[in-house]
Amino acid sequence: MGLSWMAWTWQTATFFSVIALFLVGMTVWEWRRPGGNPRRGILGLDTTRGDRLFISLLGSAYIHLAWLALATGPLWIATIIAVIYALAVFRWV
Repeated sequence: MGLSWMAWTWQTATFFSVIALFLVGMTVWEWRRPGGNPRRGILGLDTTRGDRLFISLLGSAYIHLAWLALATGPLWIATIIAVIYALAVFRWV
């Protein structure tokens, strides 16, 4: 049957592979250095590492959608902005 009905491209496979790697990496990080205590960030929210990963992934999706809607430049610029955003989320949120 294969996955041809899903119309997967190498970009789509890479996207989901990277998300899977993030989840595995977070699992290993939590196993090696447990950080069960939530941290209060600049937004006043108590967040754990998993919460910050979710916030950074969701924000990155919005950054890319906004880039597609409003900008005419290459998409890799939005990816750089999203990486900077994710680093900021993990540092200060």
